[in-house]
Order: sequence, then C-alpha cells, then structure tokens
Amino acid sequence: MIKAGIDIGSVTTKCAIVKGGVIYGKAITRTSLNTEMTADNVLQRAIKEAEIKEEEIDEVISTGYGRRQFKKAGRFITEISAVAKGGYILNGKKRCLIVDVGGQDTKVVEVDDKGEVVDFLMNDKCAAGTGRFLEIMADVLETDMDGFSSLAISSRKPVKINSTCSVFAESEVISLITSSAPREDIAAGLFNSIASRIATMVRQFSHTDRILFCGGGARIPALKYYLEKTMARDIIVLPEPQFVVAYGAAITE
Repeated sequence: MIKAGIDIGSVTTKCAIVKGGVIYGKAITRTSLNTEMTADNVLQRAIKEAEIKEEEIDEVISTGYGRRQFKKAGRFITEISAVAKGGYILNGKKRCLIVDVGGQDTKVVEVDDKGEVVDFLMNDKCAAGTGRFLEIMADVLETDMDGFSSLAISSRKPVKINSTCSVFAESEVISLITSSAPREDIAAGLFNSIASRIATMVRQFSHTDRILFCGGGARIPALKYYLEKTMARDIIVLPEPQFVVAYGAAITE
C-alpha cells in the first residue's frame, strides 16, 4: 500500500509518501494562512518526487496543528501518536524517549517496547525553547540559523540569559549586544538556556535510556550540542528529523 502522511504544523507543513515503510517522496514548505492549499502543495510535490500518480495513493493521513483542515485526508491522528509511531519504527522498535522541537512547541514523548505512548509533556504555551524563538534570536544577532549555530559552538564562555520569556530574552540580548558582549557567547547563552528548559522536561521521565531527537530543532547542531552537554547524555538525531511526524502518520494502521 502507498500512503501519504501530512504533518500540518503551525510553522511548516510536511508530507511523506510511504510504501513498505520506506519514504519514496517528501516535501516541506512554510504553512500559509490557507492550510488546505499548503497541505495540497506539499502533497503534490511529494507525489512528483515519488514518481507516482495521486490516484495510486491508498490513504492520506493528516496530523499536526491543522490536521482537520485538509479535506483529502481520510483519517486524522494526533502529532503525539504520529511522532511516537515514527520514532519507534526508526529506532528499531525499541523503548525510547523522543524529544521533538518544532516551530511553536516542544514535545517529549515516552514510548514503550510495544510502541505505545506511556506519557508525554508539551511546551506550547511559550515560544521560548522552540524553533521560532531560535529564528527570532538569529535575526537579532544578524545571522542565519547556520551562522547562529556555528557562533554558539565556537563560544568558550557562554553568557547567562536570565529571561525565560522570549519577549524579555530578546530585550536582554539587545542589551548584551549594546554592552559589547561577544556574539558567540550570546548565541551560546541562548542555546544553553533552551537546552536547560528541554532538559527540565526530559528529567520528569523515569526512563531516559535512549533519547531520540527530531523536528526542525534536530537539524541545528548547536541545539544537539548543548542538550548533550546539559544532560551529560548522548542524543540520537533521527533520519530526516523534520519528517518523523509525517512518516509516523503514514505508517499508522
């Protein structure tokens, strides 16, 4: 069977065309105000990459923030279920803890050895600790995400960011820039702050033997670096981290 998983997030929309557990086509784009059009756009692009026709798709499963707005979807599942399924399969069907850093929220999901969700936590009330927060801070430092990450990793003396609110953190960063604090140390301080917030969520779970990392945040080397440093643990970045949720939706029975 050929299935399409559509992950309609608040910042980006992803599609994965899956057959026999393998991704044959995928696409990603920024989510627009017209989520229906955005979802259909990534579906068509993924279909093109998979070199199939739309009528060959047996089922379309939608997940994420705007999952119920895509009329072509025959089924809707929560992003918690989707990330759990995707992470479990990509992890070789083993018990794990999944950290998913998206554009507007961060999720930590515990999955048992049967692939069932044991528990989860979600930070969706505050932008701090999310991909959007990182984008804003990169803009304040007048760099792109790659430059932001490189700056942070090169730091030898991260500054302490006291504000836990994204609005106040931005003001604090501007003050640090004005006081001539090195940009790399400010960048490191920001990643340190975010890593600490995520680590606090992770520590609320009793099982942390195997920590998997996905979502857009998993593509940022500095975030992985400071998470591992903060928790003194190895973190495994899943393949195609931005598509784990879409993949999980596609393979859900």
